[in-house]
Amino acid sequence: MGDIAKAGRVTGKVQGVWFRAWTETQARRHGVSGWVRNAPDGSVELHLEGPEAAVAAMEAALWDGPPLARVDGVELTPVAPTGRKGFGVRR
Repeated sequence: MGDIAKAGRVTGKVQGVWFRAWTETQARRHGVSGWVRNAPDGSVELHLEGPEAAVAAMEAALWDGPPLARVDGVELTPVAPTGRKGFGVRR
């Protein structure tokens, strides 16, 4: 089965708490490609891509976040896969 992709945002106390670096580590652990970046509204935007089970595991992990974060919401919607390989922090 092919890869799927989801994009969206995580809301709560997710900036200034190492959320992007934590997300990068978790994505690599789960075998998910994509990117993460801070949004002007205080949320974190991201794109996840990979096998369905890996993306689902990553989506579930986002609800926990790093120790200093407080996640209020994870809103991801299906998007077309781009074929991206690797995961990075965008600035």
